Amino acid sequence: MSQNIVSSAREAVSIIDSGEYVYTHSMAATPVALLESLYEHALTKKDITVMQLHTEQPDTIDPQKLAGHLRNRCFFVGAPTRRLVQEGHADYIPIFLSEVPQLFRRRVQKVDTVLVQVSPPDRHGMCTLGISVEATKAAIEMADKVVAQINPNMPRTHGDSFLGRKLFDRVVELDTPLVEHRPAPQTEVTRKIGRLIAELVEDGSCLQMGIGAI
Repeated sequence: MSQNIVSSAREAVSIIDSGEYVYTHSMAATPVALLESLYEHALTKKDITVMQLHTEQPDTIDPQKLAGHLRNRCFFVGAPTRRLVQEGHADYIPIFLSEVPQLFRRRVQKVDTVLVQVSPPDRHGMCTLGISVEATKAAIEMADKVVAQINPNMPRTHGDSFLGRKLFDRVVELDTPLVEHRPAPQTEVTRKIGRLIAELVEDGSCLQMGIGAI
């Protein structure tokens, strides 16, 4: 395993080659350091596809610079990719979140490499996907390679989240803050809508909360 440990994110993603389909861990578990390094590494390669759900990362993707090198394939369009999709520099696949794992497990969508950010291993060598499992576990099951950032800030979680450290083809240990999704600014309109909705909520209700202002 020690042979797979590298000292930088750039070195970690260097195993990604031209033409690969890369899936990235999403939500607040977005491995920003690995993605930023992949954008640099991709300039030495061709036709890399990055597949993603909602990612939390700076809007630093330069589509003109990455043209022919890397293109995003989005199962969810969020702030970092909305501009790319609108301008035709990225692809949007309309699909329910619950169906994305089946794309991988049924081999409808190929997965070559997965980028993840995980909690430190326990004494048994088990890491976890931390605060975001979503479709990442399915992608890992079907991928040829897994590149992991081990981050001491990633909490250990239970459920279908465990990964043996031996599963990782490249590992970089980086102590970086987890990304956060800041609440959208409130307006009088969103407050009024929220109050109207609140009147419909009964005691004991289970609510699914979105990421917008309402």
